[in-house]
Order: sequence, then C-alpha cells, then structure tokens
Amino acid sequence: MANLKKDINAFGVFSIATGAMISSGIFILPGMAFAKVGSAVFISYLIAGLLGVLGVLSMIELSTAMPKAGGDYYFINKTFGPLIGSVSGFLGLIALSLKSAFAIFGISEIIYLYLEISPLISGAVLCVLFIVLNIVGVKEAAIFQAGMVIMLLALMIIYIVSGLPKIEASRFSDLGSQKINTILVTSGFIFVSFGGLLKVANISEEVSNPKRNLPVGMITSVLTVTILYTLTTFAITGTLEPEAFRQSLTPVADAARITLGPAGYIIILIASTLAFFTTANAGIMAASRYPMALSMDSLLPAGLGRVNKKTGTPVVSIIITGIIIFVSLLLPLETLVKVASTVILTSYVLTNLSVIIMRESGITNYKPSFKAPLYPWIQIVSILIFSFFIIELGLSAVEISVALVAAGILMYLLYGRKKAKHESALLHLLKRIADERLVEGTIEDEFREIIINRDNIEQDNFDILIKDALIKDIDGRLDFETLLRTAARDISPGAGVPEDELITMFRKRQESSNTAVSGFLAIPHIVLDGESRMFMHIFRAKDGVSFTEQENSVKAVFFLGGTKDRKPLHLKTIAAIASLISQPGFETKWLEAAGVVELKNLLMLSGRRRYK
Repeated sequence: MANLKKDINAFGVFSIATGAMISSGIFILPGMAFAKVGSAVFISYLIAGLLGVLGVLSMIELSTAMPKAGGDYYFINKTFGPLIGSVSGFLGLIALSLKSAFAIFGISEIIYLYLEISPLISGAVLCVLFIVLNIVGVKEAAIFQAGMVIMLLALMIIYIVSGLPKIEASRFSDLGSQKINTILVTSGFIFVSFGGLLKVANISEEVSNPKRNLPVGMITSVLTVTILYTLTTFAITGTLEPEAFRQSLTPVADAARITLGPAGYIIILIASTLAFFTTANAGIMAASRYPMALSMDSLLPAGLGRVNKKTGTPVVSIIITGIIIFVSLLLPLETLVKVASTVILTSYVLTNLSVIIMRESGITNYKPSFKAPLYPWIQIVSILIFSFFIIELGLSAVEISVALVAAGILMYLLYGRKKAKHESALLHLLKRIADERLVEGTIEDEFREIIINRDNIEQDNFDILIKDALIKDIDGRLDFETLLRTAARDISPGAGVPEDELITMFRKRQESSNTAVSGFLAIPHIVLDGESRMFMHIFRAKDGVSFTEQENSVKAVFFLGGTKDRKPLHLKTIAAIASLISQPGFETKWLEAAGVVELKNLLMLSGRRRYK
C-alpha cells in the first residue's frame, strides 16, 4: 500500500481546521441558537470555543503521538480495541459527512435563491466537484483551502469592524434573564461548529513535521475561530431585530445589509459561499480517511484503503465518502445538526479518556511531542462537560446516535472481528494491574514505527534486522560458553541450522579471533551456507559476560550470521553497531533501559550514521 504524501504545513493545518469550522456554524446556526438563548448567544459561542480549546489539547497530544490517517478513530482503536474503534470510525465518518452535508446544504440554498436550481441537483454536482478535487491530491486541496480561508477571514473582519460601532445596547436587554443552564445547553447544540478540529486529526499523517505543525496550526485555529464567532454573534445580536434574528437562516448576511448596505450583503454572501466551500472540502478530505484507516486495520476490506500511487490519495474511500455526504442531504436540518454534534461530542469524550488510558498504560512508545497540561484534571472536566452536553441535546439525537453505534457494532461483527488486531492500551493498563500475559508488545512495535515516520528517521538494513531480532535480558554473570548455548537454542529454529552446528561455528570463530571488540561490546559473527539468509540475536548482560581475561564483563553481545552473498550487508551491520555504541551516553542508556522495548528503541531511534 502506497504511503500518503506529507504535503501539509502549519498554515495548511490552520486553513483546514479554520475552514472546516467557519461555515454553517456561523452563517446558519446563530439564528437557531438565538431562538434558544436570546442575546446571550455570543456567550454560548464563547463557551463552546473555550471547551473546544480544552478538547483540542488532548487531541493534539494524541495526534503528535500518533499522526495517523483516521485521527480520533486511530487513537480510540489503539486505546480501547477494535470493537470500540470500529464504532468510533463509523461514527466519525457519519459525523464529518453530516457536517460537510450541512455546508453543501448552505451552498445549494444560495444557488437555489439566485438560480432556482434544485438543491439536490446542485448538491450532487458539488459532491462530484469535491470528490475530484480531493482525488487530484491533498496538496492541491490544501492550497485551494488556504486561498479560500484567507479571503474568508478578510471578509469576516470587514464585517466585524463595520458592525461593532453600530451595535444598539437595547438589543441585549434580555441578557440578565437568561439561565446559565440554557446558555450551556445552547453551547452543546452549536458545538458542531468546532467539529473541524477532528478533521485535522484525521489528516495528521499527511502533515509535514507534525511535532510542530499540528500544535501550532490547531491551537491558532481554535483561538482564531472562537474570537471570530464571539465577535460576529455579538455584532449580529446588536444590529439585527430580535424577531428577524430568531427566524433567519442567513443572519450574518441580514445584519450586513443593515451595517454595510447592499454591498455588505454581497460581501457576506461571498464569504458564506467561501465558508461552505472550505467546510465541504475539508470535510470530504478528513472523513474519507476513516474508511481508509479502518481498512488498514482489517476492519473493512483492503480495497477501501488503497492509496493511488500517482496522487497519493485514497480514491475509493473519497468516492464512498462523497456518496454518504450526498445521501445526508436528505435529512432535516435540525436533526442533521443534533446528530453531528452528539457524535462529535462523543468523540471528544473518548479522546480525553484515551489520553488518560494511554498515559496510565505504561506503553513505552507512547511519546507525544506535545503533552496536554494539568493532567488529568483537564481530561476529567472535559469528559464531564461533554457528557452533560450529549444528555442535554435530547432523546431524538441520542436515539439516532445509538442506532449508528449499533450499525458500527454490526459492521465489526460481520467483517472485522476475525481479522482485527486485538491489543490495546486498555489491555496494557490491565496488565499493570493484573496479568503480564494479556499483551504481546505489538502495539509497542506499531507506535515505534509511527515515531520513526513522524520524526523522519531514515532506516537502513540494520534497522530491518533489529525489527526481527531477538533481544534478551540475562541475569547474573556468565561465561562465553554458557551464553553461546543459550543463544544457539534461540537462533537455531529461525536460522535453519542445528544447535550443535551453530555452537561449533561460533566457538571456532571466537577461538580464531576474539569477538569482544571492547570491554563493553562483543559481536560474535559467522558465515552460513546457502543464500539470502541473515540473523541477529542480542543480549544485554548487566552483570557481564566473560569472553577473555581482559574482556571479562561485556554488557552488550550481538550474535550475527549471514550467507556469503550477504557479506556487504554483514560488514555494514558491524559498522552500524560500532557507530551506535560510540554515541555519547550509549553505554549508560543501555544499562538503564527499563526493558526489551526500551532497548529496541535505543537501537532503532538513535541518530547513528545510516548505511545504505
């Protein structure tokens, strides 16, 4: 399977997140929110934004630890296992598809207003447009996104600057009568406006230098959008008649007509169109990574995750997502908003739980480059608040969400159950409490590969050998002969050479030339018969192994063997080991490593010289 291209920089992250958030959330939803909470609507938007900041901290931590396609699905799958992961991936696909459908609904309504073309027909054409754009390539889609976001922000700033001086204080006369519970519930209703943050997590595998670009882009985006939403709704409330505001599906444009005249209406019409385009574009870009990620984990057929080698995009997954978005256009508007908000809020709950479980699991290779502050209090508070929002959104939204959960479970039972990888961070946490045998360490290997990819660590043949090498800790002092018998017993099955023959070959090699190259390191190595075979077996001996009278306390032993046709690789491997051992502080790190996982990390994640 081809790799996704890393073509998105920090501004690309900002543009995708911002474009995904600024759309229906401000150009359609304020009127519906005002009907619920009156002039306190801007407070509801501010609270929703602040909660978005809380939620995004955990999202960034997980994204920098695991910058993988599928974002929150991948985090949740690796935290809770494939069943919850399947449900999460399915829900995420539906939620972002609904949010994109919400944006396409907005564009279709504008088209219908001026051209009287059926919203379903224009919606279908728009879905095809965004499918083609995203198939062409993520870099092209991100450039398109960035251009639209720049224009959108400029137009919104013009609107705010012109609207604030014309605010009438009397429009806020009911502010003191609004109950805090109503304000909070309305914040939950409009939280779909901040669902764009999930979209960035979904395409995090395609972000260059994710250690820097993900935190910078996501935090800047959510703060910018929160300020923009709060000031915009404040300006609308202060300039638009309450009854007109309550019934309007185009409140920003209606208010702009008052503050800027016909020209202002046109400006906001253009801005809203741009906003809908950015959300729909980012939505299909991000939502399509869910089927791809599910297929890569064998929870859906492999064909869904296939990446086109030329464009570097998951074509089949993008097409399926476009179809789901079009079908979503048939849903009633308020139902669409409530279900999308419920699913997004559920993702935030599971994301914050994931951070807690990941940190407490003791997984060595969980190494986020950004850690959410005030752990675990931010996570606990976020879980409680988001759960409250879910309950308050109402029974109908919860019922639909439960139906979607059931569909996700059915999908897992019918396809993914027999093929999924079942190790998770939750099992590692249980291992700490109960039984070491619950886990095999495969998640450590997977996370190590993520770190290598995230940090652009170049790999060579030595790294490939390390991946398959047996690494063991041995207790007590040993002599070479005792260690050799232990090594031969482990090496024999994989090398296809009888134990006695291996012992004889390594013994002769040691007798002809001492393989302890220093008082710390030994590299016993032999040449095998046949072709295309090579192995490595590594021991750490904290108490030392005696090779000779002088090298009588060797701490690192690399048993190496290969056929004659692998001689160049054999020599490069010895050179790689020497380069590794010579790194400053290596000997101390070798002896202090907590176990086999940390030893493997030390060997594979180092900055040693690579040999091609």
